[in-house]
Amino acid sequence: MKKDVYRFWALFDYAEEGISVRFPDLPGCNTFGNTAEEAHASAKEALEGFIYVMEQDGDNIPEPSTLDDILVQREDSEAACDVQIYMPVIREAMESKAVKKTLTVPKWLNDEAEKQHINFSQVLHEGLKRSLGINNHRS
Repeated sequence: MKKDVYRFWALFDYAEEGISVRFPDLPGCNTFGNTAEEAHASAKEALEGFIYVMEQDGDNIPEPSTLDDILVQREDSEAACDVQIYMPVIREAMESKAVKKTLTVPKWLNDEAEKQHINFSQVLHEGLKRSLGINNHRS
């Protein structure tokens, strides 16, 4: 079941090269930053993308570990930080994201459309919505 809010503990490893971030409850969800602020922003973004893909794939999203359990797993150089995300905004942004498509039209049609300054993306967008019977104003 999809939740609106997810909150997971991240472990921040401070080194001279920067700060690496991992989520012990989500193997493979890793990121980094040069500063603490950048690492935290990257952690939030990584968690958003990771959870979104898990939801799309129908994967089981685990319950987060307690802070006590996370602290047992951390290395001496790591600090724990909780990262919270709000998924309705992320889902909407991902579903509204533009997707590039390559298409082929006859040269004569392309030439005529360019002469009339036709926006191919807009025409395709409107035509697909009409063909699918979608008449809302969703972009």
